[in-house]
Amino acid sequence: MESFFDLFGPSTTGAVSDSDTDTRNGNGEEEDGTFEDLGGHSHHRMQQHASCSSSPSEDADCTELILKGIDFNRGFLPPEPQLGNIEYKLKLINPSKQRFEHLVTQMKWRLREGNGEAIYEIGVSDSGHLHGLSDADMSVSLHTLNQMARKLDASTSVLRRKSLPDHRSVVEVLVRKIPDDQHNIEVRVAVLGAADAGKSTLLGVLTQGEFDNGRGRARLNMFRHMHEIQTGRTSCISHETLGFDAQGSVINYKYNEMMTAEEISDRSTKLVTFMDLAGHRRYLKTTVQALSGYCPHHALIVISAGNISTMTREHLAIVHALDISFSIIVTKTDLAPPEPVLFELKSLLTSIGYRKIPYLISNEDDVLNANAHQSVEQIVPIFCVSNVTGAGLDLLIQYLYVLSPGISNAEKERLEQEAIEFQIDEIFRVAEVGLVAGGLLCKGVLTENSQVKVGPLQDGSFFSVVVQTIHRNKAPCRVVRAGQSASLSFSTNEPMPALRSGMVILPDYESNEIACGTLFFQAQVSVLFHATRIYKGFQTTVHIGSIRQTAIIEGIMGAGETGIGTNQTASVLFRFLRHPEYVRPGMRILFREGTSKGIGKVTQVFPLNKTLPVAP
Repeated sequence: MESFFDLFGPSTTGAVSDSDTDTRNGNGEEEDGTFEDLGGHSHHRMQQHASCSSSPSEDADCTELILKGIDFNRGFLPPEPQLGNIEYKLKLINPSKQRFEHLVTQMKWRLREGNGEAIYEIGVSDSGHLHGLSDADMSVSLHTLNQMARKLDASTSVLRRKSLPDHRSVVEVLVRKIPDDQHNIEVRVAVLGAADAGKSTLLGVLTQGEFDNGRGRARLNMFRHMHEIQTGRTSCISHETLGFDAQGSVINYKYNEMMTAEEISDRSTKLVTFMDLAGHRRYLKTTVQALSGYCPHHALIVISAGNISTMTREHLAIVHALDISFSIIVTKTDLAPPEPVLFELKSLLTSIGYRKIPYLISNEDDVLNANAHQSVEQIVPIFCVSNVTGAGLDLLIQYLYVLSPGISNAEKERLEQEAIEFQIDEIFRVAEVGLVAGGLLCKGVLTENSQVKVGPLQDGSFFSVVVQTIHRNKAPCRVVRAGQSASLSFSTNEPMPALRSGMVILPDYESNEIACGTLFFQAQVSVLFHATRIYKGFQTTVHIGSIRQTAIIEGIMGAGETGIGTNQTASVLFRFLRHPEYVRPGMRILFREGTSKGIGKVTQVFPLNKTLPVAP
């Protein structure tokens, strides 16, 4: 059976002592003798895997092996990462009081790095060598780990155990602590795929706890409009939640007959928020706007067993351009064998444009392996599931349970200390409430009864309002923090101006120089693809956060009359065609027109209350 511990194998040469490293990190206290250090050779294995992803055409056999599941049956992990939420411990036996406090502090740091989640490998040296522990030593070490977790009000759960020779074993433990300012740990997951791939059906099965009948019954609860029910196609952004308790049990609408979205949130220590996005090309702009505006932590690309459509390739390209980690779900395996699609995926993901390592998930070890190494080694987990028979769904659910938000607590705290910036993505009206704005809080902390500014209006100015109520995950709350999505209602003494998607909410104390819209902005862009070349006057749809508007290229610096083509980079001056938007330097930009695509970052803005630039 392939496992996390089989990913990297040992070398047969070279051995040095790693006792100094283990003592420095708490692994070697009261340990007898020295151990072989094959960390450098583990790193050599990492380089071998990297070569598989960087030169797929030269080493197809290696890629084929990875696609089917790595089966080296070796006893090594990569060296312990200095950063991140993974910690190796050789043993935790009767530490002194001072040592125990140091271990607790170390656990607290790992939890902060993982935004409330950390993974401990017990019986593993810092070099990655699997020494293992006897049953008695492992029992004492796990007891010490539980004591450390209780000191921080955290919980522990054993993810898996690997048996070694001489009655020794290695155990992987998930430590989870809900941050003090949160009710649960939330992960935002975007679900994409072509029309008829089974996205809404998959989410219906996951969140409702009932298999599909083969005729689309499970997807009905996902639709928001009558025309979606009639056509079977999603046309707007739909939000659904899936919860997990401390033991990893699923909490969804099947938990009990009276379960509501608010109760799912209250009972869950981890909450996965799905965004069901449209798959038809007609609604592609809405899909791209959701990916750009809501900044999901992860994306699920749903593909129907059969073939990879053009729309799916488009979604993959956009997710890759936005640098969002993703996994692939092959559905309808009860109707067609998945092998042809898997072969296509292998060729696509290992191509020069992606350089990813496809990893077929076939057991629980594969799930944990893929989750631990997805960001570092560019692994793309692939799940084969059936919404009718339920095949493969248990592995997907376990993957969602261990999936990390991918942002450290230090970065989260830094964003919370900045001035608020709430990007409005959706506007709707609620009876007896009035105008409601939904979107993502990018920076700061927003509370009820806060005095804020919303805009920009047509003249670039902002309008003062008061945040009356806040809702998250279909439940009322009093505060929303950076990185969280929410819906807001407002109160004002004057008539409320017309709001639109793409507006932002800023602090009321922000000066007019900062809280001002702009028509012109400059960005350093790279053209991902264009059939010919892009010249001055080119019109394109620009996505910046929740902004989606047509813009005209007024100038390309240094390009002269030649313009820019595929894989070329230049500083470009854009002008919004319809109305001003709030843009600041450093924001990511994605522009597309037909098959033409480009990405970049905003470098300079020209507010309406300042002198406009002169196009080159």
